[in-house]
Amino acid sequence: LWVRRRSLPGKRVLEVGAGVSLPGVVAAKCGAEVTLSDSEELPRCLGSCRRSCLMNGLPHVPVVGLTWGRVSPQLLSLAPVDIILGSDVFFDPKDFEDILTTVSFLLEKNPHAQFWTTYQVRSADWSIEPLLCKWKLKNVHVPLHSFSADKEHLASSSLPGRHTIEMMIISLAGSDGT
Repeated sequence: LWVRRRSLPGKRVLEVGAGVSLPGVVAAKCGAEVTLSDSEELPRCLGSCRRSCLMNGLPHVPVVGLTWGRVSPQLLSLAPVDIILGSDVFFDPKDFEDILTTVSFLLEKNPHAQFWTTYQVRSADWSIEPLLCKWKLKNVHVPLHSFSADKEHLASSSLPGRHTIEMMIISLAGSDGT
C-alpha cells in the first residue's frame, strides 16, 4: 500500500478480515475511501477495527460485519469498491473457499476491482490455486523484492525464523480463462 500510496486518493477500498485494520488505516491515511469489515460473529474484532480508526484519527471510516461465505444484507448493500484488501486472511484452510466465495461475489459486482492479499505459506498442502480456478479468478504474484520487502529485517525488526510470504493481486479471469 505504501509503495502505491499515490494511486490511493479517491479509491474505494474494502478491507476484509480487518482485525486491527492496519492495511485499511494506511489506505485511509493515504486518501482512500475505506470501509473495514470483519466477521459479524466476532463483535470484539469489529470493536478492534473501530478502536484502530479512533486511535488513528479516522472516526468516519465505516466498520461492517461481513462473514465470509455468507450472503448478508451488509454484503449486498456494500458501496462499489476498487480495491479489496486481505492481509493474512488465508490462515485456516477451512476458510479458504468462504473467503474466495465472498471475494468472487465482490469482484463480479465490481468487475474492475482487484483483491490485494498477502499470506504466509504455512504448508505446501494449503493452496488456493484450485479454488481460484473454481471461482474463475486469476492471480498475479507481486515479487516482494519489487518493493524491498524480501529482507529478513524489515522496519528495524527481524522476522523470527524463516517465513515464505506471498503477495498477490486477484481479479476476475477473462472469458477466455486468462
